[in-house]
Amino acid sequence: MNAALAVPAGCTPIAIRVDEPRQLFDSMDPAPFRERDLDPRADEYITETARELPAATQPALIVHLATGGLDRVVAGEVAISVQQYYARRAATVRRSLRELFRTGRISLVIGVVFVAFAIAFGDWLAATIVNERYAKLAQESLVIGAWVALWRPIEIFLYDWWPIRAEARRYERLATMPVLLSSEP
Repeated sequence: MNAALAVPAGCTPIAIRVDEPRQLFDSMDPAPFRERDLDPRADEYITETARELPAATQPALIVHLATGGLDRVVAGEVAISVQQYYARRAATVRRSLRELFRTGRISLVIGVVFVAFAIAFGDWLAATIVNERYAKLAQESLVIGAWVALWRPIEIFLYDWWPIRAEARRYERLATMPVLLSSEP
């Protein structure tokens, strides 16, 4: 591998410079090399740079190594390790999204049941205490409280899931990005 690498057509390069390939990975992670997590600083740099790219842009990671004599086996292992790391991150975020939707569904059922109960109880209360003004106040308070009970599921289904889905898509793009290593003499 030489210092001048051609970035694949249609890819936007994300360049990172390290002394040796091991510096890309978390030294505290006891997992085998292919399953090791990226170093938190390297991961943050790569993901933040990818975040700034347009969504339709495919990034390509260019790793500039200060050591010479890079062998193709190491280059292949680094590429596979980086791609598997981001594939695991994408799967984790997708699980989080599924869990959020599950929470939303449960919250929605609880909220709808509470709305039905609050409206029925408010109507019963208003019918039971006909001549008192506070009965209408209690009835309206129950209806307002019931709609507040639907706040969280509405928030989940309208707003909360968008950024999580965008993060999963970003990690999926990073999981498929070409990883090229360049050794500098």
